[in-house]
Amino acid sequence: MKKPTIVLAFSGGLDTTFCVLWLKKELGADVITATVDTGGFSPEELAAIAKRSKDLGAVKHYALDGRAEVFSRFAVPLIQGNILRGRVYPLSVAAERVLQAELVARVAKEVKADGVCHGSTGAGNDQVRFDAVFQVLLPGVKVHTPIRDLGLSRQQETDYLAAEGVAVPAKTTAYSVNAGLWGTTVGGGATHDPWAEIPDSAFPSLSAKPPTEETEIVVGFVKGVPTSLNGTATEGVDLVGALHALGRKYAVGRGVHMGDTILGIKGRIGFEAPAPLMLIAAHNELEKLVLTRWQSFWKNQAGEFYGQMLHEGLYFDPVMRDIEAMIKSSQETVTGEARIRIRAGHFDVTGVKSPFSMIAGAATYGETSKLWTGDEAAGFAKLHALPMTLAARARAEKATI
Repeated sequence: MKKPTIVLAFSGGLDTTFCVLWLKKELGADVITATVDTGGFSPEELAAIAKRSKDLGAVKHYALDGRAEVFSRFAVPLIQGNILRGRVYPLSVAAERVLQAELVARVAKEVKADGVCHGSTGAGNDQVRFDAVFQVLLPGVKVHTPIRDLGLSRQQETDYLAAEGVAVPAKTTAYSVNAGLWGTTVGGGATHDPWAEIPDSAFPSLSAKPPTEETEIVVGFVKGVPTSLNGTATEGVDLVGALHALGRKYAVGRGVHMGDTILGIKGRIGFEAPAPLMLIAAHNELEKLVLTRWQSFWKNQAGEFYGQMLHEGLYFDPVMRDIEAMIKSSQETVTGEARIRIRAGHFDVTGVKSPFSMIAGAATYGETSKLWTGDEAAGFAKLHALPMTLAARARAEKATI
């Protein structure tokens, strides 16, 4: 009988290490591992993951670079839509998990795999994201989820591996850290208590002593896409990396998000995402200069829904392409520059400029206008207030009856 071929989304950690051996031993499978780098691995870590896969007996290992796709397909709509879940969190993990699952599915198609596998537990959001993508892109292909199905504790997994002669270093921290191009999230420990403050020590890139002096940067946008830093054309992945490094130096971009998980319970995480927060703030301020009121209103309404769908792993619903088209259309004039001032623990967007500015030549707000007379302004004010004036009059008349 031919051995089944199973492609495993492989991070090299405890759960996916367990999956390799379990799939081999219990299902007699040939296991192909696929690691998708969405900005969370160093070259040394990627080399160690490849070696672990080989040592575990995987028949082949794929190392896939997804950083450019994370930026172009996920970060760009999130920037253009000014999307922050709960008005604070830039959807760091959701933006990356969907792509990771998609690239693993591409490998499964390429090798004509009999099954795919992920190491998510039954408690979190990632299981739903991986399952949803695999269901859409790999119809009829078996999805194996031994960590979820067996319900084993981390200690039980460790014991299973030890019995097979495989040692996995124990975690030395109470926090689970997920790093990627679009930010780093922190779970566990104090995040489980909504009253508890998440300590600085939980964040992996704590700046021991942020600089006391301020610094300014200028981000350039073309049709809503960040394309330059301080006047120098910069590719998206490199631009995000530069802003992350600068933000971490100044201890900027940390926050806490509490909201609804896909499964319907409340969840809370810490995050460190200086680049997304600065880019979204800069983009939003530039938009205020160039978009009409109703463009901004409806685009931001659509963006809020887009973020919810992405969070829930529903990226491949056709409505997402519709919303992306609407958001992209709104960005035709979102070209210009935004200036950001950064100081220890804080940043501000201090200025924006654009050739499509809707301020230039119209009026000096609160002073004078070149486009209408005082009488015309008075007539507008009267008509503008007319509906509520009539409503108040009708209620006053009824009160006397």
